[in-house]
Order: sequence, then C-alpha cells, then structure tokens
Amino acid sequence: MRPAWLCRVCAAQWPCPPARLDLPAEFHGHSVALAFYLAAAMRDAMDDMYRLGGRPDRAAMHARFLGWLSLHRPRH
Repeated sequence: MRPAWLCRVCAAQWPCPPARLDLPAEFHGHSVALAFYLAAAMRDAMDDMYRLGGRPDRAAMHARFLGWLSLHRPRH
C-alpha cells in the first residue's frame, strides 16, 4: 500500500517476510531483474517518504529493500 509501503496482506513493511520468499520464486533465474525491481521500489518508497515530509534512513531502506537479497543467492 503506497505511500506507506505496507503489505496489503499482512500490513508489515514491504517487502515483508512472505514477499521475501515469494519474490525470488517469482523472479527465479532473473536475480538481476529482481535487484533492479527492488532498487526501483526503494527509490519510489524514498520519494514517497520525502513527499510526506519524512527523511528516510538510507541505510535502513537499503537493508529493507536490498540487504536481504544475498540470503537467496544460490550456493555452488
């Protein structure tokens, strides 16, 4: 739900834990596309925060939107 960036299902901050499981499956084999999608979403979320008068914590936003991606890298 924009501009708050909450999950429509569980109301947690998006990407919520279920989204963090679903997104890699949805983008299976396209991890770069997933990273670009999440980076664009992070930028949109930050823009929304600024429009609402807030000042997003960039490190926290990175952790929320992109920091968890390394957990889904295939191990060889």
